[in-house]
Amino acid sequence: MIEQNFIKIYENSFKKNWDLPALSDYKGDRSYTYGELAHEIAKLHLLFAELQIGKGDKISLIGKNHSSWAVIFMATVTYGAVIVPILHEFNKESIERIINHSDSKMVFINESIWKSINKDNFHIPVFDLSSFSLLKEEDGSMIKKVKELKVTFHNAYPNGYSRDDIRYAKISNEEVICLNYTSGTTGFSKGVMLTANNFAGNVTYAHTLELLHTGERILAFLPLAHAYGCAFDFLYALSVGVHITLLGISPTPQNLITALGEVKPHLIITVPLIFEKIYKKKILPTIQKPAIKILLKIPGVNTLILNKINNSLRNTLGGNFREVIIGGAALNTEVETFFHKLKFPFTVGYGMTECAPLISYDHHYNFIPASCGSILDDIMEGRIDSADPENIPGEIQVRGENVMKGYYKNPEATADAFTDDGWLKTGDQGIMKGKRLFIKGRIKTMILSSSGQNIYPEEIESRLNNLPYISESLVIARNTKLIALVYPDFPAMEENNIPKEKLEEIMSENRDILNQSGAQYEKVASIEIIPSEFEKTPKKTIKRYLYEDK
Repeated sequence: MIEQNFIKIYENSFKKNWDLPALSDYKGDRSYTYGELAHEIAKLHLLFAELQIGKGDKISLIGKNHSSWAVIFMATVTYGAVIVPILHEFNKESIERIINHSDSKMVFINESIWKSINKDNFHIPVFDLSSFSLLKEEDGSMIKKVKELKVTFHNAYPNGYSRDDIRYAKISNEEVICLNYTSGTTGFSKGVMLTANNFAGNVTYAHTLELLHTGERILAFLPLAHAYGCAFDFLYALSVGVHITLLGISPTPQNLITALGEVKPHLIITVPLIFEKIYKKKILPTIQKPAIKILLKIPGVNTLILNKINNSLRNTLGGNFREVIIGGAALNTEVETFFHKLKFPFTVGYGMTECAPLISYDHHYNFIPASCGSILDDIMEGRIDSADPENIPGEIQVRGENVMKGYYKNPEATADAFTDDGWLKTGDQGIMKGKRLFIKGRIKTMILSSSGQNIYPEEIESRLNNLPYISESLVIARNTKLIALVYPDFPAMEENNIPKEKLEEIMSENRDILNQSGAQYEKVASIEIIPSEFEKTPKKTIKRYLYEDK
């Protein structure tokens, strides 16, 4: 059990950082200091009490990153209720199912999403996420309580709300405070029961790393409803008095570059897709120029060119960060190799929702290419289910402070998730050297060749995605052969005046190049074009199960 109580972390932070900026909406007019955040939390606590929300009751929260989202999350867990953050990208059927499956007693939702929901399925109070206005109630008794909330607040705090009034519920670290419904690559989502201890493990471990300091800035553009963004862009940042700017708009590369340039964050938390796009669109066209290729082979001159690219990239991303942390999926090998050669301050971590989420991490100056960090000191343990864990891949299994309590109302799935001796089965194949992990791929996606060789499609896709006019790809097995499904980079083709009629010829050349770089058993038999982007999870990983049987 983590010694530091999770809820007390925020009592102390809000008091200590009372006058510092806490939350701001990017391109919005709403901003809160830590004191104002505590004030809004106190108002919601009174609302919960008026509506007879009890300790352990579930409150669903659906919407994009927004300051109100952050207020509701913190108000729920510090009250003693259980937050159910639901990704706004889920379809309406999934949202309805999760609200019902979680036994939620109250819902906060963006009004635009609420309009698509079948309202007859719910008999609980529903509030608009951004304005806290009542969208639905059953008997008309709540409207008065909501309208009189200002009066109720004044009566509770007649002398005004001060830092001395911050007194949150006594919640043991053992208690479940969050149900996080995953959106994986294999279909049906399960409600991961995360305890205060799971979050405390992530937050207090981040404290030891000193990733951020009081008064610094971060831009939260990963979905906060996902454990990765929630733990580090939000919970960790609030625990140390950081100013969080919530992007709230689509995190396209151009939107991100503009926002990063304005916010100038001290730490960047991201997923591989962002950096892979920057590499392919901004860097690759430069280093593939014939003259640059020649210069990069000249000692001394190559260092000057790489330093120039490094400085330009840093400035593009705001120029103020100490480190970029990449997680959520594997980083393309070619991209990783180049950024490491560039001496760019990045690292790749590893985790999963079931660990809230962190399992392994190394600072950028300790990062080893192809790895995903070292198992967290003191709070996590890892092992490989293999006769030779350093050389023969096996399932990565973990245990420790960050591991979930189980899946909500799903004892069968919970039992399947753990070994007989209590280790969490991650579903990932890898090796471990010392405490450092090297992931090969998902067990469920591994393909067994006709000759008995293990094929990890992610490794082939990594090479394929850097070839000309390929936006993204998926390698599947069909009739004992490997087939690559490819979504072409149509904007690049248009920019270079390449007609679509040339696609077949281009992809044939790409297949030849790809097959020269892999083992015999990894050779791709054909490339098939798909007309639209692959459907993805919020972490921007492809939902493989939708394509593997096609």
